[in-house]
Amino acid sequence: MEQVSELKRQRLLKLDELRKAGIDPYPYKYEVKDYISEIIKKFSDTNEFNEGQYPVKIAGRIMSIREHGKTAFLNVQDSTGTIQIYIRKDRIGEQVFDEIYKRLDIGDIIGIEGWIFKTRTGELTVFVEKLTLLTKSLHPLPEKWHGLKDKEVRYRQRYADLIVNPEVKQVFITRTKIIQSIRNFLNERGFIEVETPVLQPIYGGASARPFITHHNALDIDLYLRIADELYLKRLVVGGIDRVYEISKDFRNEGMDRDHNPEFTMLELYQAYADYNDMMVIAENMISSIAQELYGTTVIKYQNDEIDLTPPWRRMPMLDAISAEIGINVKDATTERLIEIASERDPEIPKTMLRGKVINFLFEEFVEPKLIQPTFITDHPIEVSPLAKKKRDDNSLAERFEIFIGRLELGNAFSELNDPIDQRERLLDQARQREAGDEEAQVMDEDYIRALEYGMPPTGGLGIGIDRLVMLLTDMSSLRDVIFFPQMRPESD
Repeated sequence: MEQVSELKRQRLLKLDELRKAGIDPYPYKYEVKDYISEIIKKFSDTNEFNEGQYPVKIAGRIMSIREHGKTAFLNVQDSTGTIQIYIRKDRIGEQVFDEIYKRLDIGDIIGIEGWIFKTRTGELTVFVEKLTLLTKSLHPLPEKWHGLKDKEVRYRQRYADLIVNPEVKQVFITRTKIIQSIRNFLNERGFIEVETPVLQPIYGGASARPFITHHNALDIDLYLRIADELYLKRLVVGGIDRVYEISKDFRNEGMDRDHNPEFTMLELYQAYADYNDMMVIAENMISSIAQELYGTTVIKYQNDEIDLTPPWRRMPMLDAISAEIGINVKDATTERLIEIASERDPEIPKTMLRGKVINFLFEEFVEPKLIQPTFITDHPIEVSPLAKKKRDDNSLAERFEIFIGRLELGNAFSELNDPIDQRERLLDQARQREAGDEEAQVMDEDYIRALEYGMPPTGGLGIGIDRLVMLLTDMSSLRDVIFFPQMRPESD
């Protein structure tokens, strides 16, 4: 820390010297005419260069300085790439060399006018004719960023991470392409993108604890949304048959490799469809994104080769659990299932609802083994309060979750559109809240009223964008695909 402070003190002295010399270290504007990646693409295969033949005007951050008396080689990085520049005192002028160049540090942002040539070793280089200081950097860049073991520093100082680790920037460029690909896929199929409220008087659409805020003018508490579902289905009631939203949701929960309190979701709803149609949309959309990004539907994720080619495997939840624990879950008593669950977690309540026990057994025994794309279908009705009952088994719901690479990527229903049934389900959720389940859903009378106007048969699908980006960029943590993940407060 003392060394960094001393380096910063030296930079502050240079800043003061620049200002005393009449040089503005933070000018307002600079006209950039060329970008480094374009220069490299255009001239990499060129071998004949004449002085001044290929003029360029670039701007970027200094990443390294190698001095040789009255000459110097610098590596400069812009948003597209890195290139070497060559400075000679007699070409930029003694005053500029002494007053500006001599006060430059790694991390400073400069403007360069010059022309392209190749050094004797064949390296593409810009011969500098005019040098302009655009920003004086006061904080030294980390010298061995890759060697840092504390990843939290990289997440906290994402700005520095992006400067010194170009591959990090590429992950976020890919994220942008993924979201654009989703929009194109849905727009081409007649879906309309909308925006629904982030601040809600009643939160719903998922089982989670909300963040609470207060509206001073109305003197009421409001909640940051935990899901978009109930508002989007109101729009289906209103006659928007194909609708989607890509949005921020917020859940007041813990943080780990695949959870962040603030996250990005895709939710879509299609009238006159069911959960089978949602499977087709999900597998076609995700496989097409991979094809668009990489030219193939076979990807690598955390050392596993994964084939995203449709159709994906469909597997009922009860069958998947039965195959792992060696008994028929459908026929087993709830007490027996609790007994098996207790072997994994002795604190499992003896009065746990059957559906929640089944869900726990699935998470413990099945989920860690789901590498290839799989739709886990037909969940217990007790843990699916917004889904229709399965056509041939009222104890199950027409619901599926998507699993790829051991990640849960999505959730979908044949949406419950019977207002009487929906009211009873939400009342049951209210009773579970009264019994101490903080994540049980709450009654929303206006949503029930919307259903009473009539919602057509509808299929709904939600996909976690952050987890999808993890999968398609081979990242092991949500923090690697969110620019500024939520962090614990920095210690003194």
